[in-house]
Amino acid sequence: MGQAVVTLKKGEGRTLKAGGMWVYDNEIASIMGSFENGDVVTVHDFDGFFMGYGFINTKSKITVRILSRRKEAVIDEAFMEQRVRDAWAFRKETIDTSSCRLIFGEADFLPGIVIDKFSDVLVVESLALGIDRWKYTIVDALKRVLAEDGITIRGVYERSDAKVRIQEGMERYKGFIGEPFDTKVEIVENGVRYIVDVEDGQKTGFFLDQKNNRAAIHRICKGKKVLDCFTHTGSFALNAGIAGADSVLGVDASQLAVDQATENAKLNDLEDRVTFRCADVFELLPELEAKGEQYDVVILDPPAFTKSRNSVKNAVKGYREINLRGLKLVRNGGYLVTCSCSHFMEPELFAKTIREAANGAHKRLRQVEFRTQGCDHPILWAADQSYYLKFYIFQVVEER
Repeated sequence: MGQAVVTLKKGEGRTLKAGGMWVYDNEIASIMGSFENGDVVTVHDFDGFFMGYGFINTKSKITVRILSRRKEAVIDEAFMEQRVRDAWAFRKETIDTSSCRLIFGEADFLPGIVIDKFSDVLVVESLALGIDRWKYTIVDALKRVLAEDGITIRGVYERSDAKVRIQEGMERYKGFIGEPFDTKVEIVENGVRYIVDVEDGQKTGFFLDQKNNRAAIHRICKGKKVLDCFTHTGSFALNAGIAGADSVLGVDASQLAVDQATENAKLNDLEDRVTFRCADVFELLPELEAKGEQYDVVILDPPAFTKSRNSVKNAVKGYREINLRGLKLVRNGGYLVTCSCSHFMEPELFAKTIREAANGAHKRLRQVEFRTQGCDHPILWAADQSYYLKFYIFQVVEER
């Protein structure tokens, strides 16, 4: 299949052999044969044993991204369509597909590409050179497969503007794939209506991975006073409002996000009970504490404080600080909802950090539940990068 052959060093490729999807530059002994970056190559172990086929890019530390471990596989349009069919079949069986992630890169065995569906619009994020060549084929296959289930896609937008593309030797890009359309898209999730800005919103426009977690807070918010920190476009705040909270304050440092959240509140007739404020959460929480404010539910859904192993120590300080401050604002018997969306903040480290914050705040935590990302963002075991979201609900009680 692959014309060029990548041979691993003896003793290397441990992650690949355990089920991982990546071959790093320092694991490679040799590359024999002609190729261009983005081509499909064959990967062999040091002794010539076949390991798989994958896209090569010598400009990236992740030099090969594995596509298939089957020697008889042929990487062509039919191969890509089958991957798409498998991904869609999985979503139909496991999650509400009105808006969901249809393709989640390596976890769907299509490394380096993410495709989200917002109602009848697709948003594509291409992050690796090899898959970039196939993105139109994949989009066309998705449209066909969805049409078989009576779903018509009215537009496709590309949000390949992440910095990681530069590490692949690619330019950042955003724009329409096909005909232009209105990029403000209305979706409904858990009974909440949102306007998603697929052109200028964060990432692909909306964070679909918390769908089930947002639903999980409904039962603890009825009749409550709620504080939602790092609210973005108001998703947790609005779920609290729909669930019957008496009052909700959502806070975000982005005025654009706050404006969008306010519009979303109006869209759901919640503007009387759900309000938003533009502020730095790290500065606001001590101010609220100094004023003696107390909340029945405090929600902490920060952006990733670390995107590399090198900055984990600083991230721990950030998570500890906001959880300590947040805990001090929860009344006795109330609830803390706290998350981390950083892959490098490993589950054990996140749990330890929350425990240290609770000790610092002199609070006891009773775990209600622990959750991860929605199953449209599947966690592929052995492909560790696919597991990133940790989500806890705790009851907070005074020392006794």
